[in-house]
Amino acid sequence: MTLKAAVVGWPVEHSLSPVLHSHWLHEYGVDGSYEKIAIEPGTFAQRIADLRAAGFRGVNVTVPFKEEAHKFADFHNTAAMITGAVNLLVFHDNGLAEGKNTDAFGLSASLAESLGEDALVGKIAVILGAGGAARAAALAVNDPLKAKPIYVLGRKAIQVERLVAHLTRWTSGKRKTDYRAGTFDDWNSIAGQASLVINATTAGMGTNPPLDINLHAMCRNAAVCDLVYHPLVTPLLKDAAALGHRVIDGLGMLMHQAAPSFEAFFGVRPKVTPALREALVRVLRARAS
Repeated sequence: MTLKAAVVGWPVEHSLSPVLHSHWLHEYGVDGSYEKIAIEPGTFAQRIADLRAAGFRGVNVTVPFKEEAHKFADFHNTAAMITGAVNLLVFHDNGLAEGKNTDAFGLSASLAESLGEDALVGKIAVILGAGGAARAAALAVNDPLKAKPIYVLGRKAIQVERLVAHLTRWTSGKRKTDYRAGTFDDWNSIAGQASLVINATTAGMGTNPPLDINLHAMCRNAAVCDLVYHPLVTPLLKDAAALGHRVIDGLGMLMHQAAPSFEAFFGVRPKVTPALREALVRVLRARAS
């Protein structure tokens, strides 16, 4: 029997998830299919119920439905509970839908792969942004990467303070955490201490204006990660590399966050390989041409 899964969103045409999962389906010889399905706003719950009734094993969820997917799920993994967002719905045989967030896992795996598993232990990380991506990034560098302290900088102080308070409340029981709130006005005074800077905003994505920060404020050995992968080399990464910084693009996070989904849908834990990355890069280049 062919195992079925999909990615849903509005719009969804841009998603690279079918490329990822099709690559793994072929590599592991799985009898499965993976579709992209556009869902109009206002119809999410009914369409998801229809997909479950049609025998789908689950769906990946992209914008603008991650919070709605969180409400739809009957139970959640810890990351989904903390972020309030679900990017993976798994339909279990008992009729329950499990909501998972794999973004934090994907980023931590990407950073560990690029920098080393212990590279950030006890070192300062700076997260730029105060939305859902920033929340997942802050989780990733806290556990398991053990950065400390973790600064979250955004445009509006009140938004960042709420995010930091939420993260501290959820994570302080596991081990002592040290999240600190600030705004972009604090960048110059903090950047020189950071071992890692992560752009968790949409600045530099597509035709969006690039992130306006002073890269000369960073120490030379700081690494710079951009969660944006379209374009693959963002203005931030290009400028940081020119100054001698180690740079990490958003494709690693994308690949690693997809692995738990593939395992949930098709029963195989896939590996993130150079061949997979090259397949995605080819698609991104074709879209850019």
